[in-house]
Amino acid sequence: MKLKELAYLLGLKPPLRTYGVEVLCVDLSGEGCIDFARWLHPRDRGHGIDQGMVDALRTFLRPGDVAIDIGAHCGDTAVPMALAVGRQGAVLALEPNPYVFPVLARNAELNPDRTHIIPLMFAATPTDGEFEFEYSDAAFSNGGRHEGISRWRHAHAFQLKVQGRNLQNYLRAEHASLVPRLRYVKVDAEGYDLTILRSLEDTLLETRPFIRAEVYRHTRRARRIKMIGFFERLGYTVYKFGGERAYRGEHVSAADVMRWTHYDIFCVPAG
Repeated sequence: MKLKELAYLLGLKPPLRTYGVEVLCVDLSGEGCIDFARWLHPRDRGHGIDQGMVDALRTFLRPGDVAIDIGAHCGDTAVPMALAVGRQGAVLALEPNPYVFPVLARNAELNPDRTHIIPLMFAATPTDGEFEFEYSDAAFSNGGRHEGISRWRHAHAFQLKVQGRNLQNYLRAEHASLVPRLRYVKVDAEGYDLTILRSLEDTLLETRPFIRAEVYRHTRRARRIKMIGFFERLGYTVYKFGGERAYRGEHVSAADVMRWTHYDIFCVPAG
């Protein structure tokens, strides 16, 4: 834990800060000029898109497919997904944080002839309601619901009330026509990933999408093993996420879960 994080946890917090957005034209070699809204939070400057991200997604996504981005933040993963599935496809992008959601919503408006992004300002949770998320700074850049992890361990001292909804129920009620085309689910939820995935189990069994999920740095061994077991029970092969340009890395089993401190996994359905 950093000294400033300790100070924050003890109540010595700076005041709330907010940041604007700028729209850039990103010239991708295969797509041409793609407008991209970037959040001006100083910790967010590294978020962007490039052609390699789109090409890697196209190795398993086709035009017309549907993807879900849970923890979409500013849209830096949703936009490449949307380019991969095209205007005839769709990306449902969930981001409950009201400070970054306007950036995601702006990215959903851009490139209307190339992409179809549906921005949703709620978190994926087992039940509908209001939930308390924890963030690392006074502008609420990085955070989530750190289920079962002590605040002294995750060190995110800034609390934010957000709305949560059962995503499986929401999909059936509001986007039933999209569910049969579901091909990819990305979850980035600060250790809350397994809870989210369990709430989507029936949909995952029905549609068999590719899945990318986060293994958060402070997640204990037992919960990591449960996550691997969850995917194996559903008939998935689990790989270490190789990066935005090469998704499928080395195979991951229950014996491997502590080899890396913090990493993503990429899960491939059988057949």
